[in-house]
Amino acid sequence: MVTVHHRYATVQGRQIFYREAGPVDAPHVVLLHGFPTSSFMFRDLIPALAERFHVIAPDHLGFGFSDAPGTGEFTYTFDALAELTAGLLDQLAVTRYALYVQDYGAPIGWRLAVNHPGAVTAIITQNGNGYDDGFVESFWQTVRAYQREQTPRTEGNIRSALTLDGIKWQYVSGVPDETAVSPDTWHHDHAQISRPGNDEVQLALFRDYATNPRQYPALHAYFREQRPPLLAVWGEGDPIFGPEGAKAFARDLPDAEIHLLDGGHFLLETALDEVAPLIEDFLGRTLTA
Repeated sequence: MVTVHHRYATVQGRQIFYREAGPVDAPHVVLLHGFPTSSFMFRDLIPALAERFHVIAPDHLGFGFSDAPGTGEFTYTFDALAELTAGLLDQLAVTRYALYVQDYGAPIGWRLAVNHPGAVTAIITQNGNGYDDGFVESFWQTVRAYQREQTPRTEGNIRSALTLDGIKWQYVSGVPDETAVSPDTWHHDHAQISRPGNDEVQLALFRDYATNPRQYPALHAYFREQRPPLLAVWGEGDPIFGPEGAKAFARDLPDAEIHLLDGGHFLLETALDEVAPLIEDFLGRTLTA
């Protein structure tokens, strides 16, 4: 049995929670979660990987069990979240690592890769976009309207993503069998983002997401220059990031390994038995201790 440790570190004066497992002298794998969840989304994947790898899965500031200062105390941007993640890895003396990115974890991970190109040994992207392709318009039109103009109407529309039903929708849309997804997931996430003041944190990040596509040209140049091994494991029923987002990685990384699987945005909830072996095989072939 693998022991998963639940730890805290102080980074830039903020408490960052992270899960850690596996031998510290093994190749490092950093798991970066998306909205509206936390490292909780990796609760079953971590033990599967930790037999062979040293796994670290932080909660981003404002999420999960990490500190969640109000927007009056901290300016929430993806640049800032990436800096905190880099600070945590520095504290843990993790200088070379593979990245697993999903949803919000992707723009955070892309900043780490572009800013520290020699650090990233391999990339796994699970419904984490790095191209303009794959943005499902029916979802993103609401986000973009709010980014353009913050009015009672646009804010009211985007706040639906913070409701229990809105979070449940992310978990069950596009999955082959809704009954295979535990309600623990959306209730856990909803409780965390419903803490006093956290709604403003999430609204700030919705606005700042507009900065992420602007980073894509630098990311694509990084792909072409550094040629990192990349595995895309993608829930093809995702109503937020569609399959074209996965296929696009082959544009700059012709050797990218792309798997479209029957599942949704949170693929690990219904397809862990398919995803974990793909990741273990990929990392086993691409990483060295």
